[in-house]
Amino acid sequence: MNSESLPAEVQTLIDRQAISDCLQRYSRGIDRRDREILRSVYHEDAWDDHAVFCGPAEKFADWAYDFHAKYQTRHHHYILNHSCEFDGDVAHCETYYLFAGVNREGPEVTLSGGRYLDRFEKRDGRWAIAARKCLIEWMGTLNDVPSDPAYLAALASSGLSARSGEDSSYDRPLVVDRPEQVFPY
Repeated sequence: MNSESLPAEVQTLIDRQAISDCLQRYSRGIDRRDREILRSVYHEDAWDDHAVFCGPAEKFADWAYDFHAKYQTRHHHYILNHSCEFDGDVAHCETYYLFAGVNREGPEVTLSGGRYLDRFEKRDGRWAIAARKCLIEWMGTLNDVPSDPAYLAALASSGLSARSGEDSSYDRPLVVDRPEQVFPY
């Protein structure tokens, strides 16, 4: 069955899922510093306006990786509420995000939230971002939360968290090879 023979509602669901998958890849590509994944999110001629950076998506990748390497040791981009309006092979999307970064200096954790306003286009059967505006709507920090060093070591023992292909999420197949452990709290 090809896309021409699918009911319109089914094709819309397939298209929505492709866009959702693309947004999830964005978070993974930026947080793991995986250029191939991040580039797959954008069309070649895509433009990205992240307020403090505005330019071609290829240059955005360099800027974002350098920025996060300079200011954070770890970070997460969370994708939240999402809406999508289709107009043929164009989709206008609004996606809420939450950012958390562990800082190299200053407050331990920075948080920010806002929305990605995206124009997705389906070209040659592939949905990707053609234009993005990042609206940063709030920003703040968390106070340091005191924790038992043994507890923090236990939290880190399940795998490697890295901004690279060394991250445990790249392990194939995923194997849990640690002995049973329950940390008393």
